[in-house]
Amino acid sequence: MPAHHVDARIRRSRAALETALRELIAERDLVQLSVSDITKRAGVTRSTFYEHYSDVHELAAAACTSMFDGLVAAAPAGPRDLPRDGRSPDNPLAGVFAHVAEHAALYRAVLGRDGSARVINHLLQRVAIAVHVSRGPAEALPSTHADDPEAIPHDPAAAFVAGALLGTVLDWLHHGCPGTPEQIGAALWPQLLAGAEAATGTYDEAAAPGPGAAAS
Repeated sequence: MPAHHVDARIRRSRAALETALRELIAERDLVQLSVSDITKRAGVTRSTFYEHYSDVHELAAAACTSMFDGLVAAAPAGPRDLPRDGRSPDNPLAGVFAHVAEHAALYRAVLGRDGSARVINHLLQRVAIAVHVSRGPAEALPSTHADDPEAIPHDPAAAFVAGALLGTVLDWLHHGCPGTPEQIGAALWPQLLAGAEAATGTYDEAAAPGPGAAAS
């Protein structure tokens, strides 16, 4: 069978399993879901499931990361993630929190107390990369984040924004997503901008002490 047919079949199987997981987790908790529940909903066999995932938790992690990656990839990469040249960018956070609220059951299962550190690290890195790209030269900005690089240079401001945003998402989920996405986005956005500006303006990597420097 040609390789592109195999790849298409793999993508279809994974997409069907991830879609089934997202539908089922809205109906009951992750710990209550079995492989049989998911394969029946997806219309695939158990052997197909185990070709791609070792258990339900691995599938949930994959569903979460692919869904979040899709959200970030489709986001505009224009000058609104961080301020440049004195401009005041629009607030994109309402859309992020609306997405989290819509899929709260999955995010809560994967990012909660018993969640996956691998997924959390993936989301942190993905947001940091997107922020770093958006802080690049305006004339070189792509239209979206679909073609962002897999890695970036050391960028403390991007790391700060990623950590603050994901930390707020986790706290919001833990408290049951109070308020509206617009309210939480409006409350967080000025803080992110101020913190990112401070990180950009005060950090000098060349002058920063190395990991072996002794505290004074």
